[in-house]
Parts: sequence; C-alpha cells; structure tokens
Amino acid sequence: MTEAGLAYNVTEISGLKELWEETLGDPQITIAVLDGPVDLSHPIFATANLTKIETLTSGVADQGPASNHGTHITSVIFGQHDGPIRGIAPKCRGLIIPVFTDGANGSIIPCSQIDLARAISQVVQEGAHVINISGGELTPTGIAHPLLAETVRDCATKGILIVSAAGNQGCECLHVPGALPSVLVVGAMDANGTPLDFSNWGKQYQEQGILAPGENILGAIPSSDMGVNSGTSYATPIVTGIVALLLALQLKLGQKPDPHIVRAAILNSAIGCDELPIPNCNRLLVGRLNLKGALTLITKKRGDKMANSTERTKNFQALVDENVEQKMPETEEPMARVQAFIDDDDDSELTDSGSRRIEVGSSESDPSETKENNAQVKPSDVNASGCGCGDHTTKQSVLFIGQLGYDFGMEARRDSILQHMQQPTKTQISINPHDPAQLLVYLEENPWEADSIIWTLNFDATPIYAIKPRDAFALEVYQRLRQFLREQTKGEVERISVGGIIYGRIRLFTGQVVPVICPNIRCMYSWNTAALTDAVSETSPGAPRGTKKRKSTNGKRETVRNFLERVYHELRNLGVDPRHRAINYSATNALNIANIFESALQDNMQLDTIDCDRSPICRADSDCWDVKLLFFDAENQLTRARKVYRFTVDVSDVCPVMVGPVRSWFVR
Repeated sequence: MTEAGLAYNVTEISGLKELWEETLGDPQITIAVLDGPVDLSHPIFATANLTKIETLTSGVADQGPASNHGTHITSVIFGQHDGPIRGIAPKCRGLIIPVFTDGANGSIIPCSQIDLARAISQVVQEGAHVINISGGELTPTGIAHPLLAETVRDCATKGILIVSAAGNQGCECLHVPGALPSVLVVGAMDANGTPLDFSNWGKQYQEQGILAPGENILGAIPSSDMGVNSGTSYATPIVTGIVALLLALQLKLGQKPDPHIVRAAILNSAIGCDELPIPNCNRLLVGRLNLKGALTLITKKRGDKMANSTERTKNFQALVDENVEQKMPETEEPMARVQAFIDDDDDSELTDSGSRRIEVGSSESDPSETKENNAQVKPSDVNASGCGCGDHTTKQSVLFIGQLGYDFGMEARRDSILQHMQQPTKTQISINPHDPAQLLVYLEENPWEADSIIWTLNFDATPIYAIKPRDAFALEVYQRLRQFLREQTKGEVERISVGGIIYGRIRLFTGQVVPVICPNIRCMYSWNTAALTDAVSETSPGAPRGTKKRKSTNGKRETVRNFLERVYHELRNLGVDPRHRAINYSATNALNIANIFESALQDNMQLDTIDCDRSPICRADSDCWDVKLLFFDAENQLTRARKVYRFTVDVSDVCPVMVGPVRSWFVR
C-alpha cells in the first residue's frame, strides 16, 4: 500500500467532476479491457457490471504481476464511487478479456499479435464500443501482422474505438496496435502536463496520440488492496473511461454514440505546444488531454462541422482505407524477422512458433524506474492430448482459409510415433516424422494414428487453429485431412478451407495455444488457385478453348485470380465474424459466381473493391450478408459509371450458403 500523498487520483482531472454530474456512464456503452486476469472479488467491483470472457489465456486472478496490472487498469475505469477508488466510467458495462499471464521471476507473459486479434474479435461480437489495450509491441515501421491489421480495420469499419498505450522506451518509436491509423494512442504526462521521460513519441503518434496523466495513478490491486503505478499503461484507461463517458453523454443528449466524433473531439481540443510550450514539442503527440474542451465539442449540435475541422477528423472509412493501403510484410519471409520488445536492454525474442508478441511490460513503468524487467517464458500448460473444453466450451462458428499442417503436441508423442515408424523399416533411410511424405506413408498403414497427431490450420507458417473431429464421421474427416496433406505436399493444393465449431483449445509442441475446430465435413475444401481460376474462367462448362475465345478467357482468368488473391491477402481474417465467413465462403466457392467475372469482362471492367455488409432482407432465422464486388473501366474511369455485383451469403448454418441470384447495377 503506497502512501496516499504520492497517488494521483483521477478526480483531479479538470472537468471530470462536471462531466460526472451529467453521467457516470451507461450500461448501454460497453468497454472491453484486454489485459491480465482481474480480481473481480475486489470490493471496488462489488456493484460493477463486469463480465469475464474466456480466451486462450488460462490463469486466475492472484497476486502475480499480470493480475496486478489487469486489476489496476480495470479499477481506473470501473472503480465504484462508494469506495476509495473512483473509476472514470463506473456505470458502463465492462468485458474482461485476459490476454496476459504470469511468467517466471515476476515477469508477465506477452501474447502474440494473432492472439490479440482473436481477443479483439471476441469482444467485437460481444458488443464492445471501446477497447482498452494497455500494451503493445515495439516496431520500427508501425506495421502490424496482417491478421491484427485486418481486425483493427474491421473495428474501424464498425465504429469501435481501440485505445492503446504508446509504450515506455522514452524514444521516438512506435508500438502496435497503437500506431495503426484508426487507434487512439495514449502517452503519459505528470500532473503539470509535462511528458514523462519514458513516454514514447513518433510521427504517427503526432497525428493520433493524446497525453494523459500517467504518474503514480491510484488503483486497485488483488486482495482488497490499493497501490499506485506509473506508465502509459495507466494513462490509457483514463482516456478509455473518458471516451466511454462522452459516448454515454451522447446517448443522454439523444444522439447516436459515435466513437469517431469522440475521438475527433479529444484530439481537436488537445492542449498543444502553443498553449504550454516544452523544448521538444513532438513529445506532446497531438497534445494534452483537455476534457473541458472535448466536452464543449461533444455538446455542440449535430449540425456543427466540428468533425470536419481538421485532417484528424477523417471518418472511419477513410481510416479503413489508410489501413488497407499500408504495405504488409511479406508473409513468405521468415517470421523470425519480427521481434517482440521485452525490455529496453534485453534482446528481443519470439515465441517458438514465430508469432509476434504484445506485452504488457512495454507500456508500464515502475514509479521509481523507467525500465521494465519482464522475461519471456512459455505459455501456461494446456493438456496436449485433450481439447480443454470442460465447462467453458464455446459454440462459435468458423470458416478459415489457410494451409494444412500438423503437430505432435509433446516430445513423448513425437518420439513414440518415430519409434513405430522405424520398426518395420529395414532400409538406411533416415526416418523423420516431420517429413509429411514419410508421415503419410505411416498413416496409410496405421490410419488410427491420425488421431494421435494435432492437425493444424495455418496462416503461412503460423498455426491459427487445430482441427480435431469429435462426431461419428471422424474417420472420414481424418481421411480427408490426409488427402489434403498429400495434395499439398505434391503441390496440387495451395489452400484449404475448414468450417466448423470452435470448442476448446490445445497446446502445441512449441507451447503455443490455439483454438480447436470440430470440423463439418461438408465445409472442408481444398484447391489450387491456378486450377480454380482456370475452372471459373471457362466461358462455358465443357467448351473447348478456341482461339477466338482465348483473349477473353485470359482476361477473365486474371480477373478471377485478382479476386482470389485479394481475399487471401488483403482481406485475410480469422474466419469468425459473420462478415468474414461470408467473404471466405465467396472465395471457397468462386465457381458459384463465375458469371460475375464473365459479365465484367464483357463490359471491359476490372475489379476495384470487395465489400460485405449485413443484408437488409433475409429469410427467417437466417444471418445474411451481401458481398459486393465493384468493377471499373480502367480506360474510361472519368466518363463511365462503375458497376456493382452483389450476391448474398447466409452464414446462419455452420456451412454458409449462397441465396438468391446475383444482382448488378451501375453507380457513379
């Protein structure tokens, strides 16, 4: 327990008491906290509206560093006002999503960017309006893993604001996800408005970053105690809480809660270097938090043009476009090129699987020091032979496009299979169970062993899901998986898609934990892009390719390949969100929309954008999404209207299905 005289209480924020007189938050506004486990039994949360969401991260709230961090962050937002710690937005609904766990020697285990993307996807489906991430990964470019970038972009599309910490290296450097265009990034200042020495700054932050109090912030720690901590981690929930309060105020004023407007108000009202100079104005980011100024902008009439007053008020769609246009890292390059920040002085490391890490330590600082001392250790154990369903089984549909792989889960299982592979072999060939060709020969002779290995669905070289059938058709599923692996090994197949239900998690040989898919055999496909392109590009089924049709077919082939490659790379996703399942299905079943490409080619048009929105019309008990392909005439862009083709996908079943005919129309 730290002496109260050292603590900064959020009640000292200018304008907060006046805002509290208008609202303490609203249960219709949902804040998600992605952090360590939270001690929900702490007295300050007694009447708080908090729900814990199960994730891949195991662990319970205790006295460890992850729980200390998560409990403190959460209390800054949700501390009830009948206790000693008054949270910023105590009446809002809260989602608690553990992504960090305890490591050895008082360290905190980071999470990969992929797992962070997974957690963000979960809270989006739970209705989050604001997402607090008091952590980040140091990056020289500000470019995220494509799956995380797509997830953040999807949040922007849906009007969900991510508030993330700037990091504590005290340098002109960036963190992910804070550096992504649609995120509101938070740096730390003292009570006088001076940036703290360890608070990062950078070019991107100067467009979307705000400074908030981050020194000696009072908060809860497990076991009914209180304490203070300093860092951008602790400035972040202050801004998150204020965003939620302003959204609640919009509700009270009869407006639709709009995180974009709130973000713009906070940035446009910031107190910059002109009002209160410092030697290096770049360290101020956009400026210091000015709650009274933001409140004034929010309470203006909706007809005002506040949201368009500066470049920083771009609408979310523009931010989405910026995110798409970022140059993504070459996924064929070794993932080892990506390093996770651990400490100012420590060498960066990777997970065994090569996944990038998001670490809580990169955004927090001890009050007496500005450096973190977080060592990296392997994730907590998850039984490799089971799926960990227990009472926490989820019923989440998924349709993911990737490549097939396999894993042994543990050394003992790998060695056992190796020994069985060696027994009947009398040749001098070196036996290697990691060689797919050798393993397939063994599985052909011992098909029951297909259940002994962990089949994985990969994004390039990184496992995203495990595949484990549980129903009466498990044998047929394993036969199909062996077939997919054989085709993939021979180069006959580039990608597979698997649809099913997520029902647990499993630990791989590397220590990485991934969700488990129970697949539906009707939703399992494999294909080669070139072969699929050729099949779709035929002008008519079974017709020979005459010389007169060659030019048309080649153009159509290129258009189809463009569509497929953009789904694979530009729109890559985790396949959980209904919108993403609809998009993935459209690529998996491209033959169903072959007439679109034929028609577009006849009109001399090229594919421009791919979009997907919830369909306003749908049959009963269905979940329909309209996939829209927008084509343009490259030679007459200024004079000729663009053309939209729309088809509807129903994702209410585990296996999506197209409904109704393809529609088309021209737009300017």
